Amino acid sequence: MELSVSGHSTLVYTGGKPFSASVPTVVFIHGAQQDHSCWLLQSRWFAHHGYGVLAPDLPGHGRSAGAPLASVETLADWIIALLDSLGIAQAGLIGHSMGSMIALDAASRHAERVAAIALIATSVPMPVSPALLGAARDDEPRAMNMVNVWSHSPHGHVGLCAVPGIWMYAANLRLMQRQKPGVMHIDLAACNAYARGAEATAQVRCPTLVLAGARDQMTSPKVARGLAGSIAGAKLVMLEGAGHAMMTEQPDAVLDTLRDFFAANRPVFP
Repeated sequence: MELSVSGHSTLVYTGGKPFSASVPTVVFIHGAQQDHSCWLLQSRWFAHHGYGVLAPDLPGHGRSAGAPLASVETLADWIIALLDSLGIAQAGLIGHSMGSMIALDAASRHAERVAAIALIATSVPMPVSPALLGAARDDEPRAMNMVNVWSHSPHGHVGLCAVPGIWMYAANLRLMQRQKPGVMHIDLAACNAYARGAEATAQVRCPTLVLAGARDQMTSPKVARGLAGSIAGAKLVMLEGAGHAMMTEQPDAVLDTLRDFFAANRPVFP
């Protein structure tokens, strides 16, 4: 569906079913240089099993209008504006990579609006190497190849996809190529600049899942483990063999983990 959020047309995928505010709402937040399509399996399952699903293309990404937002904090505020546009008082947030920091920041500064958070392939802080930032600014195709190499575990480079006939490396590259010029550098710079991670983790009070890939080369599983330990009551799940792009490398394991976490915490929703 299309909504107006903060004055701009926004594409929001609802998992193949009309959105309903009468059931618990979950928001899927994509990462840098991505759009809602990275969540197709997980968002469809939730939409068909008792949840209202919102999987937006963030501003300037995919089919959403407006300029890409330049900080994690403004993106977190935008997620709250998305909820406001539909009259949603509270939602669960599921974020991947950059999206995980958006979810974390929203939960810390808008606690009354966030029922639970799932942080996938996360790291706080999330430093980006100068080489990658420079390539994103000056040579986007090179930066995309760098990210693609680092996002997949070894088996992801040789076509061992859970979905027959799909080459994860090429599919992820094509997804990145669909984004507008300049978006990648803005996204990565926002990740690199986010400085209130320690403050945010100390402020989170809602149920929290940290889902990490043991072979993640983009966001360290060691840092993810430390992050889970710094959030009161957080649950850590480590997927063996999974890289950063775990929604395609291990889609069923990601879905099962999210399903169990939200089922266990469904009573916290209004």
